[in-house]
Amino acid sequence: MTDFEPDSAAPAADQAPSNAAAYSVSELAFALKRTLEDAYGFVRLRGELSKVTHHSSGHVYLTLKDEKAALDGVVWKGSVRKLSIRPEQGMEVVVTGRITTFPAGSRYQIVIETVEAAGVGALLAQLERLKAKLAGEGLFEASAKRALPAMPAVVGVITSPTGAVIRDILHRIRDRWPCRVIVWPVVVQGDAAADQVAGAIRAFNALEPGGALPRPDVLIVARGGGSVEDLWPFNDEALARTVFAGTIPLISAVGHETDTTLIDFVSDRRAPTPTAAAEMATPVLAELRAALAGLHQRLERASARMIEDRRTRLAASARGLPRPADLIAAASQRLDYAASHLSGGLRRNLDLQAGRLTSIAAPMRPGLLRGRVEQGKVRIAELGARLDAAFKRAGDATAYQQRLEDAGRRMANCLIKAVERQEDRLTSLDATRRMKLSIGKQIADQTRRLDSLDKLRLSLDPKRPLRNGFALVTRADGSLVRQGGPLESGEAVSLMFEDTTRQAVIDGDGGKPPPAPKPAARKAPTPPPSGQGTLF
Repeated sequence: MTDFEPDSAAPAADQAPSNAAAYSVSELAFALKRTLEDAYGFVRLRGELSKVTHHSSGHVYLTLKDEKAALDGVVWKGSVRKLSIRPEQGMEVVVTGRITTFPAGSRYQIVIETVEAAGVGALLAQLERLKAKLAGEGLFEASAKRALPAMPAVVGVITSPTGAVIRDILHRIRDRWPCRVIVWPVVVQGDAAADQVAGAIRAFNALEPGGALPRPDVLIVARGGGSVEDLWPFNDEALARTVFAGTIPLISAVGHETDTTLIDFVSDRRAPTPTAAAEMATPVLAELRAALAGLHQRLERASARMIEDRRTRLAASARGLPRPADLIAAASQRLDYAASHLSGGLRRNLDLQAGRLTSIAAPMRPGLLRGRVEQGKVRIAELGARLDAAFKRAGDATAYQQRLEDAGRRMANCLIKAVERQEDRLTSLDATRRMKLSIGKQIADQTRRLDSLDKLRLSLDPKRPLRNGFALVTRADGSLVRQGGPLESGEAVSLMFEDTTRQAVIDGDGGKPPPAPKPAARKAPTPPPSGQGTLF
């Protein structure tokens, strides 16, 4: 063996080169891939499906998990068509496939060949038990749901302050309805999400109306879509009971339309998306204005139609009434007839009363009274003469004579006074004036009575319009025809005149009506026989 010295350029003992080959990253990744595929070329796993995504390419990406671990998986498009069931979120399944790696991401996954249902997943089973419990307590009853306000002034939103959810809600409310929006920021994923959302709901319900912070008229609990694990805080029992105990109507907008959480069953209304929740909570101002304008137009049209209908009915009723001139003509004629006989009757009555007055006043003439006084004086003189003769025969009768003379004088004075009173009474009695006043009053009373009786007779006369040339039109069944429009051509009707009833048929040729016949001249009323018609 030949000795030699080490080269001065050789490395030191602690930096001696290794004889192991250096792998590239790709070589190592693919080496691991082959190793796993060789060792686990066929595996059979049981677990719960999560994060199931049906890609537009036809592949299905999912996560297979249990209580302690999770494994990504993929079902290629060619194998999807051979599966006996469709993979869905939360399903507990048994899958077969091979373990491989994804070199670009440094992670391993299972390529699934078959999928078999193994029962409801653990999380979903737990959720179903809780749902049955709350349903038995009446938390899902429709009678417990509160009605949403038609026009809220304040809307409370419980969601994450960042992200597209709050922007979509605010934008949608701003476009639809002018109201105040109060956002209560919370986390919507993780262990603290349920407590924060429940605390926000309690805080909103604790607000007093008219306080510094206005009390919302409606609440919106919103979150975007996600897996069952992401949405699991909204399946919390305490949160569900908080929603049920609240007094403010609440809209649940958690996840997408296919996602369902426990809060959706307890809330007063469930929205498929946060944008739909904003639409449920608020009306559209433009639509309300349009509806109000439409109602106003309908009111105006209805009022116009009602007025026009009343005007038409009034005109139709007016056509059925007699003309005022016709009503006055008959009464005027009767008045003229009565007036023409009134003067003669008054004159005859005046003559009659004057005769009666003359016959009564004849015995009360002053001459007649004077004659009776003279007769009384003669009678007294005769009696006095007879008395004087009797006194002379009886003896001294001076005292008796004096008394007799006094009595005679008193009697004469009484007679004279009585005659004077009768003369004054006859003189003061103006028989003509009193008779005129009495006759005028009687004439006025009888005239008023005649007018009232005539009005009463006219109002009670059922054939009054028929005397003025009108006719009552009735159908075959006896019903009265008030308007000619509903009558059909050829329909039989009856025409009732003052003296008789005639039959007629409605003409439908549309021709002009024949000219109206001239009214017959009225005969002058026959005056009553002489000596009749007096009002007294």
